[in-house]
Amino acid sequence: CERCRCHGEDNRTAILYTLLSQNLHRGPAHQRCLCHQRRIVCLRNPHITCQAASNVLVKTISFMKNLPCFRLLPREDQLLLLESCWVPLFLLGLVQEMVTFEVMETPAPSMLKKILLNGQSKRQEPERTQPTLAAVQRLQCCLNSFWSLDLSPKEYAYLKGAILFNPDVPGLRASLHIESLQREAQRALQELLQPLHPHDRGRFARILLISSTLKSISPALITDLFFRPVIGNADIIELIAEMLYEITGRPLAP
Repeated sequence: CERCRCHGEDNRTAILYTLLSQNLHRGPAHQRCLCHQRRIVCLRNPHITCQAASNVLVKTISFMKNLPCFRLLPREDQLLLLESCWVPLFLLGLVQEMVTFEVMETPAPSMLKKILLNGQSKRQEPERTQPTLAAVQRLQCCLNSFWSLDLSPKEYAYLKGAILFNPDVPGLRASLHIESLQREAQRALQELLQPLHPHDRGRFARILLISSTLKSISPALITDLFFRPVIGNADIIELIAEMLYEITGRPLAP
């Protein structure tokens, strides 16, 4: 890593780096440089990508609103499912809409700035985490795995239903009914695959396995990468809940 300051030809360490390193490098855990994985990144074309992401989010919320079995659930359960499942459903929307994106490294604040602001950190809100190159690469791997499946529109629809109706979300009032809805969506998906892919008996298990990887993508990563440039410091959960109950087909405005 050309920008790495972990090692250098000169054994003498810069004064500013020494001061900063007192809180950064402690104990034997710091054995190797992970600068590449820890690089902070942002969208290369935020205006285009954020607009595409906003459109996908609107379609995702519309999918939920248009499901009669979802609208019949208690409002508390709807909100719990929304908060728990919006990221996997949004990612499926990115795959279905073939939304691609590129990232670039974000210039890091100088060491002097970090040192000068260190004394103010106790009076400020905790600094929000930012997308790293490693996290974005994991996200792109998940998307690529789904693209390799080449799902049909009906496969997407049934898979979204199986993801949305997750009975394992804590606090659900109608968990048994939601479990039956999930089984129904999975059964419909499995029955659909038999005539579409008669010679690929492992496709159903493969789809469910790959879809489980979507849960490993954190909501914070998706929010900071695709929506923070648009919504600023607003709460994404409050915004999508408002979209679910009050807004009809209106994309997020920059």
